[in-house]
Amino acid sequence: MPLTLATTAPGEPEIFASLQGEGPSAGLPCTFIRLSRCNLACLWCDTAYTWHFTGDNRPHRDGITHDRATNQVTLSEDDTAARIAALGQPRLVITGGEPLLQAPALARLLARLPGIRVEVETNGTVEPPAALDPLIQQYNVSPKLAHSGNPAELALPPERLRDWAANQRAWFKFVIALPSDVDEVLALQGEYKIAAERIFLMPEGTDSATLREREKWLAELCLRHGFRMSDRLHIHLYGDTRGT
Repeated sequence: MPLTLATTAPGEPEIFASLQGEGPSAGLPCTFIRLSRCNLACLWCDTAYTWHFTGDNRPHRDGITHDRATNQVTLSEDDTAARIAALGQPRLVITGGEPLLQAPALARLLARLPGIRVEVETNGTVEPPAALDPLIQQYNVSPKLAHSGNPAELALPPERLRDWAANQRAWFKFVIALPSDVDEVLALQGEYKIAAERIFLMPEGTDSATLREREKWLAELCLRHGFRMSDRLHIHLYGDTRGT
């Protein structure tokens, strides 16, 4: 079964080289592949074109739905692997959408890319299967807090959070819009015994001015609680654009 990818333009798969903009690998040169489809629906999602298709009534703050035919494309594992290899980067970031929804096809893809270091961006709700998990060196787990608009029973499944907390390849990246959001992070940290040094707080925002304003108070909260702060480097460099 082929992979279903997001597009940068109709028919053009979103596979590109750039600097990682977030989390523990920020600043590193990478190849990115953005897969389509998601099992959650964040009100502030900045890649809603991967899931908020015409006919999907789940809310999103901009109210826009996207045409599936122009925002999705399917590629074989061989074609996808060739495009990734041609970009010549030592690290591959698999993002979405929720990439672990396509885990079987990802396992077949990575078998075609020996030697590349792989990190997966995930919302943390899907368990990586045994065929895929050994091929991943880093998980960037971003559990969705209440301000995302997702019900906690969907966004924060305890069995998955326990597993991620026990997985030393997993880093936790929480999107923060208000200082009060950090109270939720502290509750999750305590419940699942997540070491502070594995937690990143990242401001929600899709423009530099918003990110900088929120980072002013977010920096103090990181200092207070021993968390790391993640910027969104790609937003400052390229704006809120596809393929960056």
